[in-house]
Amino acid sequence: MKMVPLGTIFVFQDRSCLDKQKVKGKRPVYLIDSSIYIFRAWFVLPDTLVDSQGQPANALYGFADFLLGLLENEQPEYIACAFDASLSSSYRNDIYPAYKANRDPAPEELKQQFQHCRALARAAGIAEFASERYEADDIIGTLCSHMRKHDFYNLIISGDKDLTQLVDEHDFWWEYSKDVRMDRKGVYKQFGVYPEQIADLLALAGDAVDNIPGVPGIGLKTAARLLNKFGTLDAALSNIETIGAMKFRGAKRVQNLLQEHQELARLSRELTLIQHDDQLPSHHSALKRQPYDADALNTLFDQFGFGTHRRQRWLASLNP
Repeated sequence: MKMVPLGTIFVFQDRSCLDKQKVKGKRPVYLIDSSIYIFRAWFVLPDTLVDSQGQPANALYGFADFLLGLLENEQPEYIACAFDASLSSSYRNDIYPAYKANRDPAPEELKQQFQHCRALARAAGIAEFASERYEADDIIGTLCSHMRKHDFYNLIISGDKDLTQLVDEHDFWWEYSKDVRMDRKGVYKQFGVYPEQIADLLALAGDAVDNIPGVPGIGLKTAARLLNKFGTLDAALSNIETIGAMKFRGAKRVQNLLQEHQELARLSRELTLIQHDDQLPSHHSALKRQPYDADALNTLFDQFGFGTHRRQRWLASLNP
């Protein structure tokens, strides 16, 4: 067992899970949390990368190279890219206006690159989805549910811990850029709870990245203790009076905190729980790779100055 750094957390890799992710009797579908890889490229790659009009193209280049590497290495037959359309218009903002309000709005030049990344996926014959009301997490969660019904297992490609709640019996959460993968056991080893408890874990402990409050004074370790005993947030809230007798330091203080902030915990779970988007296609054929659009692809290649070698790699990856 190898422990690999991932930002500020550590993820355990079980090498038995890493070899081609084969699951008997099931086919893989690759579901990409695209926004993470676009933002990462925007912050990491130099803004001297520009398109034919002199507009920034660093996010597009980074996402394109990430997507190309995935296509070359995995040759997926079923694949979809999910994008976040807005930081301020999702249903979660209606529930809690401060949701993600700690983040600066995306500049116009980055918004434009998001559209170019979507266009690239479409031109490559890859299904892509975005919604003004639902986030990429919800899109991926919905697609996961649909694809399981058609005997697929899900490879959830992301660096976001929130999406570990989607890992079912045969699924994997996969931080592709670092080749860090977790199955259900891996999620438990990392967070101390199973995937179906992740939303409750974050509801109790909060999530500073998304500005989700949680219960003030309760961290991930204590939240995991509570869920290991009670199973769910609802069960913990129904048995608050017994928490003080638990055998860990500060148990009485935690009981008082949860008693005082139980409504905040319930609100936080509305924010952390991945929801279903009824507008998405439910048949697996919607995620099957299609023939690429040569004209659209060449237009994008010209606009962003893709060189001969990069073009050849793209075409080789898109041809059977």
